[in-house]
Amino acid sequence: MGDLWSIMEFLNPGLLGTQRDFRRRYLLPIQAGDFPEVTARLRRLTAPFVLRRLKTDRTVIADLPDKFETVEYCTLTTEQVALYEAIIEDAKRVIRGPRLAGIDRRGMILATISKLKQVCNHPAQLLGDNSRIAGRSGKLARLEALLEQVLERGERALVFTQFVQMGELLRRQLHDTFGREVLLLHGGTSRKQRDAMVARFQDAGAGAPPILVLSLKAGGSGLNLTAATHVVHFDRWWNPATEQQATDRAFRIGQTRDVQVHALVCAGTVEEQVDRMLQQKRAVAEDVVGAGEQWITELGDDELLDLVQLRTDTLLQPGDLGHTGKQWGRATL
Repeated sequence: MGDLWSIMEFLNPGLLGTQRDFRRRYLLPIQAGDFPEVTARLRRLTAPFVLRRLKTDRTVIADLPDKFETVEYCTLTTEQVALYEAIIEDAKRVIRGPRLAGIDRRGMILATISKLKQVCNHPAQLLGDNSRIAGRSGKLARLEALLEQVLERGERALVFTQFVQMGELLRRQLHDTFGREVLLLHGGTSRKQRDAMVARFQDAGAGAPPILVLSLKAGGSGLNLTAATHVVHFDRWWNPATEQQATDRAFRIGQTRDVQVHALVCAGTVEEQVDRMLQQKRAVAEDVVGAGEQWITELGDDELLDLVQLRTDTLLQPGDLGHTGKQWGRATL
């Protein structure tokens, strides 16, 4: 919404008042979610200057297939739970100690949540010790079970992660698990390598690599990857628009088949809380064009601790990391 004010101020100075007035009249009430009339008033003011054409609108593109989005819940292993709780205890000591403010507090929040997200992905990502991969992450087990079904149907998948280190871990593990070539595209990939990688993935031949792992920022825009019919968000970004851009590498003009989007979320963790907040922000973005990603650092201490608190019933029992998929739930959006 801050971007919306800046654009309107450039186009029509004074339309939305000063930045301070805009924050008081619109931004804070809309973020609170209790004032739908404020959202409606802002939309009426800006609508004459905003033109949106959505590819999901059949009057715009009549032949684009459907997109189905699901949240797939994963559970933590014993090791993941122990690491998660240790990080939470460290964060509590910092929060309850000498009060942090400004950039120091923001840095602490983002560092803590980044560590928690790494634990949810895989302990080896947090530890960085090149230790054993198999059997230690409920989320990785869910991804393998999902991709096993994709490969059995002869389909292809994009797997997005915000962490380059996790991308390399996934590339190695998925190659070892399925015995198939797995490509990895990240910010360090040269333009020549990227173009060759995209061409190979898009190749209709039987020998084309069926899985492409991408870092969210590097692979989230500017690529045409319509050979994929599955998009997996292995970990979540703060801004729903960023994830949407990544999904649109497959769900775009030229796609002839339905696209299934899978968001992997560890139940009872910060990931589930962030997913809930992202759904709320996506609703706001639909009402008022634009969504930011600084919101996470503006939470109060109690809100922050509630966000990262480990919920119960998240522990995997021995033997639960098989590929049956019985221990995971799925919610359709």
